[in-house]
Amino acid sequence: MKKAKLEQIIQQGIFGTPEIRPEEKHLFLGTFAERVRLALTNAQVYKTGMYDEALRLMKTKKDVRMLVNGSLPYSSYSNYVKAASENDIPFTIHNDFHSTPMGIVFAAERAVHNEKNMFIKDEFFYYDMEGEQ
Repeated sequence: MKKAKLEQIIQQGIFGTPEIRPEEKHLFLGTFAERVRLALTNAQVYKTGMYDEALRLMKTKKDVRMLVNGSLPYSSYSNYVKAASENDIPFTIHNDFHSTPMGIVFAAERAVHNEKNMFIKDEFFYYDMEGEQ
């Protein structure tokens, strides 16, 4: 075995397997940006009611999974969980203990490259994203 390969195996044993774009995965609740169909910030999830875009997505795109920020109280996202269940959309409560402005992410299994349209840019979006720049 070559010395470089042996060194790589030892490093992985000590530090674990290197992760691809960990900051991006922390931001988008465990997924990559290119898989995101729609992302709602924490303030948008706290907002009374639901976004029509989220409801429309759950009714028309059956290839998505709803990822929910586990640091939010259940009462803030329970309406989204109910709608996901009614539309047979699987969901995961994501707890990785990293701070993120994202409250709910609707992600596809494969890349959809929807970066330009993944956010609803209203006053709640700008409230959460102000500190992220």
